[in-house]
Amino acid sequence: MTDGMQNNEAAEQSAGTTSTAGDRLKALEAESDIAADYLEELLDIADLDGDIDMDIDGDRAAVSIVGAELNNLVGENGKVLEALQELTRLAVYRETGERSRLMLDVSNYRANRKAELEEVGRKAVEEVKATGTPVRLDPMTPFERKVVHDVVAAAGLTSESEGEEPRRRVVVQPS
Repeated sequence: MTDGMQNNEAAEQSAGTTSTAGDRLKALEAESDIAADYLEELLDIADLDGDIDMDIDGDRAAVSIVGAELNNLVGENGKVLEALQELTRLAVYRETGERSRLMLDVSNYRANRKAELEEVGRKAVEEVKATGTPVRLDPMTPFERKVVHDVVAAAGLTSESEGEEPRRRVVVQPS
């Protein structure tokens, strides 16, 4: 094979990768748009004031509703937010036919909760390193467990989830 042919193949492969990445970005933007439209309708029906911010966070669409008096959309321990996220994902699925991993936040609840969970994860890591024994944390949602697993992995330890929903928890293991 000549150098020119190799360069053409490499360019075609690169263009295919770029096109795929561009297509994925467009799909995530479409998910955000669909979710925002759905949530705007919901806010109108509920007669709630809120602004909707859209973003792409890594490999998922992220939509946030910000405004005053939105605590009812969060609920106790974020349960209403979890349900609203699932309904929003279903709305996206209905329009696209594709399963969505969209992340929804209301009044920065998830962002604040993530910071709290990162601290819980750091304290668990410190305790495991100090005692050499596993630490079992309180039950958490899948989102919350992922945050803790990420903190534990970044600290060089391992963790696993145990139990059944809704009582599933993270166990931090010594190295």
